[in-house]
This record gives sequence, C-alpha cells and structure tokens, in this order.
Amino acid sequence: MSSSGSARAVEPRLDSLTGLRWWAAFGVFAYHMTNLAPLPIREVLDLGNYGVMFFFVLSGFVLTWSARPQTTTKAFYWRRFARIYPAHAVALLLAIPVFYSLTPAAEDWWVKPVDLGILLLSVVLLQGWSRDPVILFSGNPAAWTLTVEAFFYALHPFISRVLKPLRSRGALLVAAGLVLGAILWRVIDLASPLISSSWIPFPVLRLAEFAIGMCLAHAMRRGWMPRLRPGLVLAAAAALVVIIKVETIAQWLGPVGRAAQLLTTELVLVLCAAAIAAIAARDLRGGRSLLRHRLLVRLGEASYAFYLVHATIIYAVLAVVGQQPFGWGSLLWYPPVFVVALAFAFALHLYVEKPLERRLRAWGDRRFAARPPRPEDEENSPRTPAAL
Repeated sequence: MSSSGSARAVEPRLDSLTGLRWWAAFGVFAYHMTNLAPLPIREVLDLGNYGVMFFFVLSGFVLTWSARPQTTTKAFYWRRFARIYPAHAVALLLAIPVFYSLTPAAEDWWVKPVDLGILLLSVVLLQGWSRDPVILFSGNPAAWTLTVEAFFYALHPFISRVLKPLRSRGALLVAAGLVLGAILWRVIDLASPLISSSWIPFPVLRLAEFAIGMCLAHAMRRGWMPRLRPGLVLAAAAALVVIIKVETIAQWLGPVGRAAQLLTTELVLVLCAAAIAAIAARDLRGGRSLLRHRLLVRLGEASYAFYLVHATIIYAVLAVVGQQPFGWGSLLWYPPVFVVALAFAFALHLYVEKPLERRLRAWGDRRFAARPPRPEDEENSPRTPAAL
C-alpha cells in the first residue's frame, strides 16, 4: 500500500476528547458524592449527571470516527464486548457486597435484598430496559448505562449504512433534525398529560444522543471542519448554568429563561455535541489544547473504569460513616474518597480492562478476520477536513 493510502486508512488521534472524557466522568462522581457529602452548591453538582449524556454522544462520535470499512460486523461486536465486559464483570463483583444484603437495614436505603433473578439481568446487561429502580440500578448501579451502550453498539453498523451515502451537509441536517425532534418531544411531553416519556426504555429514549455523535463524526470524515471555538462552547455552558440555577436571572430573562429551564436537557445535548465537534476540529488543525496533557489523557483512558467503581466506593464509605452534614465542611470528604476511587479505577484499568481487552481482541481478530478493502471504501474514507 502506498504511503498516501496508509495515511487515509488511519485517522488522526483526537486525544483532547480523551482528556475531556475524564471531566465528564469526574462530573458524574461529583453528582453522586452529594449523597455522601452534600454541599451548598449541590444544585450545580447535580448537573454532573449530564456527564452520562456526554458519554453517549462521544461514543457515537468516536466509534464512527475510528470505524474501518474492512471491519466485519461480527468483529465490531466482539471488539465492543472485549472493551466493556471484562471491567464490568469485575466491577459488578465489587459492587454486590456494597449494594446487597440478605438482611438489609431500613436506614441503608441503597442496600437491596438479594434477588438472583434481578442480579442476572445486570450480569447480561439487560437491567437498563426496565424503568423500575430496583431493576434499573441492580448489580452495579452505574452499569445501567452499559445496557444503553450495548443497544447502541447493536445498531451502529446499521446506522452507519444509512449515513454512508450522505455528504457532510446531509449528516448535519440529520443531526439537526434529531435535536429538533428531541425539543418537539419535550414540548409535547410537557404539554400533554396523556403523553409521557416515563414508559420509554432508556436505550430507546437516549438513542438520539448516540446518533447525533455519529452524524457529527460522519460529517467530519466527509470533509466538514466546524469553525466553532471551544471557548465559546464553554462560555455558553456557563451561561446556561447561571440561567437555570439562578432564579433571579431566569426571571429577568422572562420567556427565554423559562424556556432554558424547561429545555435544559436538550440544550445540554447541543452543548455536548458542539464541544465534541469543536475540540475534535481543534485537534485536527493542530491547535494547542490543555486537554491533550499527558495526565488528562491517562485519566481519560481510565475514565471508564473510574465510572464503574466510583459509586461503589462512595456508598461503601457512606455505609461506614453515614451521610455527612450539609455544608462546606463536607467538602473535606471529596479528596480522600476521590483518591480511593481513582486507585481502584487504575487497578481495574491496568490489570483487568487493558490486558483482557487486548487478549480478547487478538482472539477475535483471528476468529473474525477483516475482509479485504473494496473500491467503494476508498471513496468513503476520511478526507482532510475543510470548512463547509
């Protein structure tokens, strides 16, 4: 293969997105820490829950950006299994003694009675199809998102085929349509007592987030380069926080403030998508980025393991010391719990996640051999991004 062909076969690394992934995981940690150590800024820390949304959008983006035309569907599925399941299995074993008991105490509201049938759902990653909290948060409570991811993985090859003939503009129009559809559904959901999203399983309800990430990556593979500056996205995010959390500001803004509060989820979705596209474009242009710092990249690489174990560590501490008083004094609990969770995360990442993924992928690559490249693959390979 020629050197130019090799360059086209391998996309540039977007290390800033790995660093950004760490901050999303840290946001989820801060959100859950308020159950142990509530702070006066609890309402702001609650926004860390949107880190899950960021992961879903980023997952669609990264899988589409890094896709190889010659990878078979079976190979893709196996690689996804190798990526998420070994760490999940070990994290589940760590979580069960913390979240289950044969005789749970009433005051330990997070501890559930042992139910092998429900636990089995978490083993095979089906718990996220239920909206019943006992089932949804069974096993390792954080792992309900893996049910959603598994659903996304199942659909990714088929959504990719739908996107394949689209140019950049077409993919961006699909992404915009998904955002408008989400806003319309929110308006209908709020306006009609007969229609509610509460009955829709999370894997279906969150699919638009993943698909938007896929659309953005496809558009960039086909030549789109967003001109949006990451700093502007950060400023917009800060403004949104002020609007939805400072009641006087929201009232002063009138209908705009009320709309921002009602459509917070959809606005955060737009910000997540904008941040990913803008930061990826900066990396492709070779711009400077603190998110590419080696420490942040390493933390980002371990963010999946950190996400899997952080709640287990938090609630294990909660079981020993109880919920701390509301106030700034509770901030003292954040550093030690974070350090312990991070230590468990790196142990899981270095000694389970990475080595087992490497071995499983090697076996799968031999078992599900990639097909030879076809002529049409060259047409759909990533090009040097250019302004739309």
